[in-house]
Amino acid sequence: MSYIEVNNLKKDFVVKKKREKGKLLRERDTVHALKEVSFSVDKGELVGYIGPNGAGKSTTVKILSGILTPDGGEVSVGGLVPYKERRAHVKNIGVVFGQRSQLWWDVPIVDSYNLLKDIYRIPQGDYEARLKELAQALQLEELMRTPLRLLSLGQRMRAELCGSLLHRPELLFLDEPTIGLDAVSKLSLREFLKWENEEYGTTIMLTTHDMEDIAALCSRVMVLGHGQKLFDGKLPDLLERFDTVRNVQVKFDVPNPNLKLPDGVEWSQSEDGIELSYEPSVLPTAQLLSILQEAGNISELTLQPENTDHLIAAMYKELDL
Repeated sequence: MSYIEVNNLKKDFVVKKKREKGKLLRERDTVHALKEVSFSVDKGELVGYIGPNGAGKSTTVKILSGILTPDGGEVSVGGLVPYKERRAHVKNIGVVFGQRSQLWWDVPIVDSYNLLKDIYRIPQGDYEARLKELAQALQLEELMRTPLRLLSLGQRMRAELCGSLLHRPELLFLDEPTIGLDAVSKLSLREFLKWENEEYGTTIMLTTHDMEDIAALCSRVMVLGHGQKLFDGKLPDLLERFDTVRNVQVKFDVPNPNLKLPDGVEWSQSEDGIELSYEPSVLPTAQLLSILQEAGNISELTLQPENTDHLIAAMYKELDL
């Protein structure tokens, strides 16, 4: 049996519309956040859970963490039903919401950790060893006596992760953990998450709009749209379908090469050389390179696919999300 089992999960929300002029009561509308979503996650997996805004990602995480009760379907995490056995369930999970904090704003972060130690009833020896380990891995040693409000966004996210992992949870939910972080902070956070997953076998479920997070961390990805699961598999398999455009930047030894490109290849010329885009399904890469070589001596050539964000945006557009 898988560690997380979700079968036909449903969740609806009632939204009140703006009261129209002349009417006493506001009309209500029902939003189907999740429509019979099913999936399973094995222990120790690092899974990306992606989709556009409003797809139902955060709703799924809140149900799996016991915050929300579904309107239908079955959910099991480690043999427990989160919203029915919440006290036993939360001992085994950690949750980091990118825009919400579990630490206290005006006190040093170590004081928040001491309180979390008492909440989770962590033995003093285990707490001290774990805090030292996490502080070193997340580079928090010099920040322990600093109030949360004085930390930068990247420092706060590292502090939040530390608080979520103090009790050694078996499952970690990360909802937009790198939102607003700079490149250095993102790389540091990714390295730590890979280390935690490999060192302790922590199951991690990551929801994010940053596809570089998914590419760097997740061996498996699930795509959600309009409350339904649209894809479940490896990221390369997902991107293969939408990796339809490639970019080439080329410089020739002569300023005006005799370049004869077929129809459908878009190109422009600048001081940096010639930039062109083509579809491999229409014009194979080998054929394009042959055309470029016949045009003259090439001094520089760069061939690259569209970046991951462009590919995912194309996927959302094709799937009408």
